[in-house]
Amino acid sequence: MRRLVLTLFITLFASIVSAQEPNKELRQFSEDTERNFEMAIKQTNDVLWYFKCGDVAQIDKVLYTSKPARTKNPTGQGAGNPMILPAYVFTPKSLHGKAPLIVFVHGGVHGDFETSYAHIIRELMEQGYVVIAPEYRGSTGYGDEIYDQIDYGGAEIDDVKAARDWAVENLTSIDPKRIGIIGWSHGGYQTLMNIFNWPDAYTVAYAGVPVSDLVERMGYKSQGYRNIFAEFIGKQAVDDPAEYKRRSPAFLAAKLATPLLVHTNTNDEDVNVMEVEHLIDALKANGKKFEYKIYQNAPGGHHFNRIDTKLAKESRKEIYAFLGQYLHP
Repeated sequence: MRRLVLTLFITLFASIVSAQEPNKELRQFSEDTERNFEMAIKQTNDVLWYFKCGDVAQIDKVLYTSKPARTKNPTGQGAGNPMILPAYVFTPKSLHGKAPLIVFVHGGVHGDFETSYAHIIRELMEQGYVVIAPEYRGSTGYGDEIYDQIDYGGAEIDDVKAARDWAVENLTSIDPKRIGIIGWSHGGYQTLMNIFNWPDAYTVAYAGVPVSDLVERMGYKSQGYRNIFAEFIGKQAVDDPAEYKRRSPAFLAAKLATPLLVHTNTNDEDVNVMEVEHLIDALKANGKKFEYKIYQNAPGGHHFNRIDTKLAKESRKEIYAFLGQYLHP
């Protein structure tokens, strides 16, 4: 609902702006308004977490540091300082002794850790996991300072690893030898990039409907979508396919050394199944041991196992059973 209200407002405002002579001031006002609305929504969302999960979880929001932010003036005051980022921490109220940690990575090209994940957090709390959910650079709800720092497949990957490291250093309730990482869509992409870059940092991983091949993805998406990624990466895929491959899990499959479960769905309207099939084929070609399941036209499309259907709940049980083999909650 919050996304719908924001979208309707921005659409209405954009129509007003488009009816006038375009100018830099109006565009900037529109962007500032959108960032302000996102911040208001985030503050509301933070309160909702306590209503949705406060009975089963101790909820905290922490600040940690990661790679420096991009700056226009590399010699200016503060340039080169580590970037400060927020993260949610959920700890089961019933916890006794050390618990395994789940690094839960949200999705979205620009997104945030929404309360739409609350039912999954509750399920993880019931099993005895501590969860950290980083709001990596590019996340919404924190103004331009974090939003404009988006680095798709770049420093955002380091941000997730930095949250994992912060948890190991600061959470006395966790067992640093039992750490899993999970995510859907772009969160699945982040999961794959993390285990490929730091295989020793994670005990097990789950990637749901993960963005897997940016070259292929640019081929079936619209030119407007390709233009967005060109802003993120610096060039269009057609002009620099090597850079897009460098940021694509399917081309990094040889690096897999972490137990991995992958789910995809043939009617996914966002991440086409052929992207994930390319990842699966690449892992097989490299002789990697992993598990996967291709769901056939599962209701819900891209969100098929994050919703409340019987199939979704059964699919999540498969996920938890896989994680449990290695994390022993």
